Amino acid sequence: MGSTKITNPSSPHFLQPLMTIDASISVFLHTFFKPILPAFLLLLLEYSADFRFSFPVSLSLFLASPSYSSLAIPLILGHLLDLALIGLIKLTFRRARPHYNPNMSPAVHADNFSFPSGHASRVLFLATLFHLIVQHNEDIVSDSIQRWIKFEPGFVMLGVWVWAIITATSRVLLGRHFFFDVLAGALVGALEGIVAYQFLRF
Repeated sequence: MGSTKITNPSSPHFLQPLMTIDASISVFLHTFFKPILPAFLLLLLEYSADFRFSFPVSLSLFLASPSYSSLAIPLILGHLLDLALIGLIKLTFRRARPHYNPNMSPAVHADNFSFPSGHASRVLFLATLFHLIVQHNEDIVSDSIQRWIKFEPGFVMLGVWVWAIITATSRVLLGRHFFFDVLAGALVGALEGIVAYQFLRF
């Protein structure tokens, strides 16, 4: 795949100190953890939160049983909302990815840009939506967890949050994003989870 020249509009003058701090934090974390954490683990986290994996899983849940449709619909619509919103923000800010970002194959043009992190938004969306569903005693979810996974729903919810936070953090450690990209993506994702639970259930 040929190299693509990325245009990176100059940031407003008042943001320059913040961008410098962001870049310094990001390169420090990337450099410090790179020799410690195995690359395959970081890549596994990347693949686990990829839209091309999580969206088909959501569709499969919808098609599996009519009883899951009320839960699968906000999951599907939330994924689409996340894809559109993150793409719009990326194309608006057009922030280049870190210069030490390893070679990657963007799925769409917007993926060439760094702000905000789509993986971070996606995992926080999933964790927030799952948390709200379990917290409000959706019996079908609790029963399914105990039947198929044999764990208490609260324990599974903790595992989902740990996965989400580690995956979001791995975006900086892998060199895909700057630290503030991940924070912004996580905030967007959490808000998407709330919106999906409150307004996208049918």
